[in-house]
Amino acid sequence: MSTNEYGSVHEFIKLKEAMFYEQLGNNMVKCGLCPHNCVIKENSVGVCKVRKNVNGKLYSLNYGEVSSIALDPIEKKPLFHFYPGGSIISVGTWGCNFRCQFCQNWEISQQRPSYVKKITPEDLVDIAKEYIHEGNIGIAYTYSEPIVWYEFVYETAKLAKAKNLKNVLVTNGYINDQPLEELIPFIDAMNIDLKAFNNEFYQKVCGGRYEDVLRAIEKVHNAGVHVEVTTLIVTGGNDNFDELEEEFKALAKISSDIPLHLSRYHPAYRYGEPPTRVEFLIEAYKLAKKYLNYVYLGNVWDERYESTYCPKCGSLVIIRRGYDVRIINLDEEGRCKVCNNQILKKS
Repeated sequence: MSTNEYGSVHEFIKLKEAMFYEQLGNNMVKCGLCPHNCVIKENSVGVCKVRKNVNGKLYSLNYGEVSSIALDPIEKKPLFHFYPGGSIISVGTWGCNFRCQFCQNWEISQQRPSYVKKITPEDLVDIAKEYIHEGNIGIAYTYSEPIVWYEFVYETAKLAKAKNLKNVLVTNGYINDQPLEELIPFIDAMNIDLKAFNNEFYQKVCGGRYEDVLRAIEKVHNAGVHVEVTTLIVTGGNDNFDELEEEFKALAKISSDIPLHLSRYHPAYRYGEPPTRVEFLIEAYKLAKKYLNYVYLGNVWDERYESTYCPKCGSLVIIRRGYDVRIINLDEEGRCKVCNNQILKKS
């Protein structure tokens, strides 16, 4: 798989050599970063458009290129069980190894934006440290797909970890085992998109397979990284109760304590179906709660479905009104004050 080149052949002079690839004959290379395993001919790029074959070597086109940076609420990632009420420096690049037809950030995921800022891993860690006094807990790699920014994320995360900063990935989870295993020791939390439990939808609308993402979720959870899952319920795509129930069962088999965010879709990019019906989302929420202890609705803005309840005694422990977060029934160890049930894992 490959697509047309981005930029000049001579860009390799200032580019970063990619990790996880093998050289083939005739100056071709095979990328091993994600399950696409792109075979890329000379002067071409892979599916993600940011890994380029130059003279038989694979280079990262987006190393150190930042398209967006902001201090965000941690709940915006969304992460509801990881430093609730906290803030995190959020940074993104350009490129993605999916082609989601409903992508909200297609201007940076599907093309190189007109302006990017070049920074080093040291620069980014310094920026994160500057905002600690404003409640910043670390760095979130987000907005576009951080997996295809691997070399920069890997180097930055190592530096951040050494400075006691938290590292967060907001990702589609489409990554091969070896790159994931090498990155995991430096990552504290992930929100992983599980876009459907239907490969026909995954392949046609996004460009991947759900089994690979589910395996990543299980691997990350078993490694002790805090993981939350988001499923965008897309009208006419993955809004099928039978399929959703299979997803909920599969996640519960990994752990019933994995927080699940069911988000409302709105038309974007190349997908024009009407927004998800709120009534459907509420029914999906009720169904998910049969299998999972923590379920939330996104893009609905209803505190009943954004707040956290103790699954043991039913007490309301965290009230959320959008990004206004109030912790009311949790002790300093993350336990319910009413029944002593552990709700937040102590980091």
